[in-house]
Amino acid sequence: MNIGAPNSRSDEKCDITSRVSWGRLLMAAIIMLVLPAVILFGSSGRLNWGMAWVYIGMTTAFTIGSRIIMFRKNPALIAERAQFLDKRDAKPWDKTLMPLVAIIGPTVMLIVAGLDERFGWSPNLPLALQVAALVITALGYLLGVWAIVVNKFFSAVVRIQRERGHTVVTSGPYRYVRHPGYAGGIVANFAMPLMLDSLWALVPAVLVNCLLIVRTALEDRTLQEELEGYRDYAGRVLYRLLPGVW
Repeated sequence: MNIGAPNSRSDEKCDITSRVSWGRLLMAAIIMLVLPAVILFGSSGRLNWGMAWVYIGMTTAFTIGSRIIMFRKNPALIAERAQFLDKRDAKPWDKTLMPLVAIIGPTVMLIVAGLDERFGWSPNLPLALQVAALVITALGYLLGVWAIVVNKFFSAVVRIQRERGHTVVTSGPYRYVRHPGYAGGIVANFAMPLMLDSLWALVPAVLVNCLLIVRTALEDRTLQEELEGYRDYAGRVLYRLLPGVW
């Protein structure tokens, strides 16, 4: 996927500063970094929870790292993602699904994991399983970051970005599945509860992943109907999320 480039990378970054509220970006960044810690430690009632600290460190590293990469490689995407609330052409169904899968669902997962840690609802999982789940969670996040790096149109909401020269992305993980960002999210959602030693957190994780599958299907249908060249791409890359399955 390519978009008509400004005269220089620095010009593009300067243009972004004129279109993005940096106060809004800073506030969003603080919330993204602080809120998981508040939820986990608040719901668990204690700070001496080692795996929670590991999870917070990992998410912080991925959040900061992905934003740095985005600013350096796809700076126009920062404005697109920062202004998602202002996008009037976002699909009506996604205005409901996006908050559920990106904000509400993950928050519920963390709350349940914290309460499980406090009240001991789940049996203690082997440390080896938790470490394996940590690795799988990180791989899921890595897949999502890879998708962001190669896709200049990785918007927070489902819409056809005609004003940005929206075209089909076929490089990177898009050579293997049509929606690698969602695939990475689903993998991380399944693994994160096990990493945090909570079987009960798998319940909201399954619900969130079901909604992600629905969102994938709706977005794929939208792209096939409205984005030029996507049907041909779908004919070459047959699977949406999991090669050989769907």
